[in-house]
Amino acid sequence: MKHRILPDSRLASAIPYIRRGGCVADIGTDHAYLPIHLVQEGIVSRALACDINEGPIRAARENIAAQGLEAKIDTLCTDGLHGVEPYAPDDILIFGMGGELIVKILEEAPWIRDARFGLILQPMSRPQVLRAWLLKNGFSILGESISFEDRYYQTIHARFLGQAEVYSEEELLLGKRNLERNSPYLIPLIKHEIAVLESVLDGKSKARTADTEKEVRLLHALKNRLERLQ
Repeated sequence: MKHRILPDSRLASAIPYIRRGGCVADIGTDHAYLPIHLVQEGIVSRALACDINEGPIRAARENIAAQGLEAKIDTLCTDGLHGVEPYAPDDILIFGMGGELIVKILEEAPWIRDARFGLILQPMSRPQVLRAWLLKNGFSILGESISFEDRYYQTIHARFLGQAEVYSEEELLLGKRNLERNSPYLIPLIKHEIAVLESVLDGKSKARTADTEKEVRLLHALKNRLERLQ
């Protein structure tokens, strides 16, 4: 039976960055809920739902068929972006993975270094690693947002423009665009990151690990930022 698929706020955070009427590739699609929603609502004309495992791809195919969208949504069982280029996606979504894994996926797909492709990324961890890689490799971060479901999620919209940019440690962690526009959930995210850093520093202190300069510097910056915002 056909019914509307409604993504949660974490998945819906991708929608403002998706070009209308184009083709989107969803990497790590799981049940293909987001591609189904995007096609149902006419946001995109075509979609590609990708996953590395056969189980999620079978579930995605069943959901796509249940909505009668087989002609508009293709599926591909693949590792990362391998085999995706022939589908000519306008925008590429990579959600639900750690920042370091997203970097690995991007590194293995040199064809994305082209301004035609939009990247919409949501690292589950280490967003600073992902942002640093993007900036070092000529990608410009055009937009960012923070959402909350069971935890805080940062969504990053980037495109290859061939320009290098340097961020501070604070901007790499929280997002320069998020800081500029005082994004919703910015204050609680900063409080969360302060608690994480304090826990790390406490652990290093107990282990008598001497190298804490970076954490102390970042903690000081976050506390200053929080004081200015409150």
